[in-house]
Amino acid sequence: MENQPTKITVSTTVNVPVEKAWHIWGSPEHITQWNSASPDWHTPRAENDLRTGGKFSSRMEAKDGSFGFDFGGVYDEVIDHQLIRYTMGDGRQVHVQFAGNGNQTTITETFDAESQNPVEMQRGGWQAIMDNYKKYAEAQ
Repeated sequence: MENQPTKITVSTTVNVPVEKAWHIWGSPEHITQWNSASPDWHTPRAENDLRTGGKFSSRMEAKDGSFGFDFGGVYDEVIDHQLIRYTMGDGRQVHVQFAGNGNQTTITETFDAESQNPVEMQRGGWQAIMDNYKKYAEAQ
């Protein structure tokens, strides 16, 4: 039997309605503003075709130019304001759920861990991006 990848889950509750949360999550002009795990990183460019079969790509870089990588994949399933499932370029799966409740939206993201870095480090990085998203979305 094949080893199943470890699943890691991060989440946040954002004080915005689900339609706004969805728009900020999926729009390239917003993605470039919130998609970083720490203040010394940024996302200088993002492309996103948020529909089943659509592709996405973003460039994540250290602000000092010392390191960077492309992050991308294909959407396997998109249900507006509810669900995004995608496969990253390296084959790992990600599942993002949006649960709106009035002026609040809970976003839960579960992803397959990669094998190069400790699980806690991966969870911390993805949670930091989620926290950045929350701060940015609530300021819009």
